[in-house]
Amino acid sequence: MSLDTDDEILNDFLVEASEILDALGEQLVELERTPDDKDLLNAVFRSFHTIKGGAGFLNLENLVKICHRSEDVFNLLRQGQRQVDSNLMDIILQVLDVLNRMFDEIRSGEEPAPAPQALLDALEPLTYPPGEEPAGMAPAAAPEPSSASSPEPAATSASAPAQASGQTGGGDITDEEFEALLDAMQDQKGQGGGGAASSASPAPSQATGGGDLITDEEFEQILDELQGKGNGPGTTGGTGADAGKGGDEISDQEFEQLLDNLHGKGHPPRPVEGQAAPKPAPGGAGGAQPPAQGGGQPAAAPSGGPDKEQGKGKGKEGDKGGAPARSAPAETSVRVDTKRLDDIMNLVGELVLVRNRLATLRSRMGDEQVSKAVTNLDVVTADLQTAVMKTRMQPIKKVFGRFPRVVRDLARSLKKEVNLELQGEDTDLDKNLVEALSDPLVHLVRNAVDHGIESPEEREAAGKPRAGHVVLSATQEGDHILLTISDDGKGMDPDILRSKAVEKGLMDEEAAARLSDHDAYNLIFRAGFSTKTEISDVSGRGVGMDVVKTRIAQLNGRIEISSELGKGSTLRVRLPLTLAILPTLMVVLGKQRFALPLANVSEIFDLDLSRTNRVDDQEVIMVRNRSIPLYYLRRWLVSGDAPPPDGVGHVVVVFSGNQRVGFVVDSLIGQEEVVIKPLGNVLHGVPGLAGATITGDGGIALILDVPGLLNSYARRG
Repeated sequence: MSLDTDDEILNDFLVEASEILDALGEQLVELERTPDDKDLLNAVFRSFHTIKGGAGFLNLENLVKICHRSEDVFNLLRQGQRQVDSNLMDIILQVLDVLNRMFDEIRSGEEPAPAPQALLDALEPLTYPPGEEPAGMAPAAAPEPSSASSPEPAATSASAPAQASGQTGGGDITDEEFEALLDAMQDQKGQGGGGAASSASPAPSQATGGGDLITDEEFEQILDELQGKGNGPGTTGGTGADAGKGGDEISDQEFEQLLDNLHGKGHPPRPVEGQAAPKPAPGGAGGAQPPAQGGGQPAAAPSGGPDKEQGKGKGKEGDKGGAPARSAPAETSVRVDTKRLDDIMNLVGELVLVRNRLATLRSRMGDEQVSKAVTNLDVVTADLQTAVMKTRMQPIKKVFGRFPRVVRDLARSLKKEVNLELQGEDTDLDKNLVEALSDPLVHLVRNAVDHGIESPEEREAAGKPRAGHVVLSATQEGDHILLTISDDGKGMDPDILRSKAVEKGLMDEEAAARLSDHDAYNLIFRAGFSTKTEISDVSGRGVGMDVVKTRIAQLNGRIEISSELGKGSTLRVRLPLTLAILPTLMVVLGKQRFALPLANVSEIFDLDLSRTNRVDDQEVIMVRNRSIPLYYLRRWLVSGDAPPPDGVGHVVVVFSGNQRVGFVVDSLIGQEEVVIKPLGNVLHGVPGLAGATITGDGGIALILDVPGLLNSYARRG
């Protein structure tokens, strides 16, 4: 069965569930480290409960089934009847993988496929306290954990509320306890009294078999059992101060008393469906949602859809003499389709081009009033550009959130102990960069755990703690972001790196011996280079770090390595905050303008071109006692032109990954912000060109791709 991907309720559910799943991965790994954290246990339980509720409302039965089974497990954990361990967490993390797969299918408009039966079978024993698993259990009809291990909630109708609230460790009534309460009421109706139900254990399968809705009579009987016979909201002789005043509606006091009976005084439930509670004071959401529909409409079960808040509002409006209802806080955020943000950003880019054009005309006109108007426009455009760029920003936590799970799984497979520390998760980055950074960072973090961190035995022998420490941090530096991946492992031995390079035929012994330690560290970015002697599913093929270098260079970034043998290694990645509007250095070759991305530019200086050297048939210059290859861009980009043999030239030193080279240009214009325009079909795919832009004087400048230029033309000289 196909799903309507344009359905507004479904899309809202997908957005909310996506946020929950992103947080769950990090929460589950943290829970394994701190299994006694009750707040974290309750947060994970509520996450599964929220997804189950939304899926039930949308009739996504396969999603409901696995969430319900997982929710049962965490209900036992909350009650202290089972403990978190690595084996349990392995199964729950597999559940998280299945949930992500299901939501991918839902986004594509397909009904989610059932969870693997083997996973459901593995979950089933975890829904019972250790040692109480029934023999010959059928996986397809899993008993509810509360009915199997603690049937007391339905023992007597008068004590049911107190026992239910006493058993829930976090103060929330569970779905199973509520359904058991309904069963007790139905048994009473069938047997003519409350005492007859005391010997019957609740049957959850019957409670759910007739649907999630209860009748008005069943709801009033629940209130009778909770508040005493004859004191329901529809009677006139109640014990509450306002009993019967509202007819079929209950007052605030009755509603609060009902919450106290269900959850215990002083322990209000929390919202489980991600909806705003109509009353911010304690006691206005969570497990009391079904009774809140007592205004004459059928009430939904606690895991139902978003309409559960409606009756709650009716009950409050009916009590004219009660405390005045507080207004819900106004929403401070709104979800916007990313395509709209992209369209707005494109329009701002066009405005930037117009601003550049006006700034050029201002100097030619010489009119003071026009100059002031253009200056004001320049300021407003800059502010608008900044504001729109901020709307496209996302915290890098969206990327960082996946790494606790990555490190945890990798450490278990390698039999290592690793603690991951995340810093600067709130640092904002352009959404396109956030998405593009995911794969490179995975390679870097996996490399730190696999190559950097030693085994627990090796660390103890070296006088280190058994558990290794990996730090992943992000900080903003001006218009760039700095990502740092550091570890306290064994570090890199430059001599081993040199010998490996010779062994793999990447260079001869003489060339390897001339490499500085810093250059030797950069060998790990060479294609096919690996220090592993055996190939595994984690490493050994020599492709991971090469991919990282290529991808970072495509994002106009660069990567640096520092390492100390026996102490650990640090990798630093510098990236621009956004790729939408590109700061560039405008240069001239012949009569044509070109734009070099400013993120690639290191420094600029004038040079006497007759004072260059030649090494291995490559022209080089010495900058602070380091040789830098020198290339004449006119030979590559201007047809039929050759550079003058001598004279003074302008040299722009640029980065390409970890390599620094010098480009000789004819003249420099200065810095200019540009908007990248795609090249036409004729020039599309030409190596070394990233796009084109319109300059301030209305001309066209080609934007250069520095890594592409070097890969395609560097061997030509």
